Amino acid sequence: MKPVLAIVGRPNVGKSTLFNRLTQSRDAIVADFAGLTRDRHYGDAKVDGHEFIVVDTGGFEPDSSDGILREMAKQTRQAVAEADVVVFVLDVRAGLSAQDHDIARYLRASARRVLLAVNKAEGMADSPRLAEFHELGMGEPHPISAAHGQGIRSLVEAAFGDEPSVPPDADGVACADDTKPIRLAVAGRPNVGKSTLINTWLGEERLVAFDQPGTTRDAIHVPFEHHGRRFELIDTAGLRRKGRVFESIEKFSVVKTLQAIADANVVLLLLDATQGVTDQDAHIAGYILESGRAVVVAVNKWDAVDAYQRELLERSIAQRLSFLKFAPVLRISARKRQGLGPLWKAIAEAHASAVKKLPTPVLTRLLLEAVQHQAPKRAGHFRPKLRYAHQGGMNPPIVVIHGNSLEHVTDAYKRYLEGRFREHFKLVGTPLRVEMRSSKNPFAERAG
Repeated sequence: MKPVLAIVGRPNVGKSTLFNRLTQSRDAIVADFAGLTRDRHYGDAKVDGHEFIVVDTGGFEPDSSDGILREMAKQTRQAVAEADVVVFVLDVRAGLSAQDHDIARYLRASARRVLLAVNKAEGMADSPRLAEFHELGMGEPHPISAAHGQGIRSLVEAAFGDEPSVPPDADGVACADDTKPIRLAVAGRPNVGKSTLINTWLGEERLVAFDQPGTTRDAIHVPFEHHGRRFELIDTAGLRRKGRVFESIEKFSVVKTLQAIADANVVLLLLDATQGVTDQDAHIAGYILESGRAVVVAVNKWDAVDAYQRELLERSIAQRLSFLKFAPVLRISARKRQGLGPLWKAIAEAHASAVKKLPTPVLTRLLLEAVQHQAPKRAGHFRPKLRYAHQGGMNPPIVVIHGNSLEHVTDAYKRYLEGRFREHFKLVGTPLRVEMRSSKNPFAERAG
């Protein structure tokens, strides 16, 4: 499971800047998924092989007794409780304040692992100004510059160790363990029938299913066996629209849901046939795609809509979830146990596709055949030369292509290659990523 890193500190020390630095291109997803107040953000981060969830907090005033500051402090306390590592951000230019000492006292009492990140310390790694931060008695301060990216890698290494969180095997391909249960996360908006579906599978009222959004607050893990194959069913909290999440405890269920999706092998995206495909459904689907998880789309409550509504729904899925064309779409009724057999088959196929081994000779042959059938477009004086391909990872499958001038290969041509690979290996329900790696000319510098 991805660890959680919480960023805390008093206002205006650079917490959000550090958050943006760690999440990089995930900012848009953070905004789309917010469902949170402006002082609360979350996102995925990947630094040097370490993958983790970052939680940004508002300015922390532990002793606040009234108004918005008290609510912000309450949320920060819960973020600390959820976190595996807490990064306490300080401002080297402003120095220590009484508020910093208050926060330090609270963090020492929390029994969480805490790292001191002294921000705005460009070129000050050996500065005597860092000495005063030893006063807090919380270990060695880490000088960083969130705005310029200095010291971020060493901070992450200090947080999670030197080893990457996802170790590869000898070939650089993550190993698939057949003995472990398949982690199946059921995700979707509130009240689409996630808990009802899992209860139907289990044959008992294992989870609380109630006609009120927000019934499920945490990600619930339930072991399950189907046709001799072991599964771990994960019921997630429904992700609501932006501005609809009011209770602070529910805000943290969003983090748990994202964590469950990222940690799953297969994600079952559940839609409500009576409500169609909403913006929030598309946001959740986008996050699943970004996470690289295998995905199966199931339209629940199919029995509750007539033929006309079904036709409109089919069009809506094709338009709004067009980026999930590789995912099978099934129609079910969890309450009436309809369509569950084909659903299990689709889940098994999606998982098998996500962990399928793609032999290098076969990939290279398919690549050369694809180039022979349709060569990539010329870019000025350069025509990309695609020489060979190999598998670079699993779950999702990654195909790494080597050659010359590959930076000129268009996205359309990558999609063309992806289609050829998918068709041959019969990959269903899993994203497939195609990476280009150009060879360097050893004589380039000599020629200059």
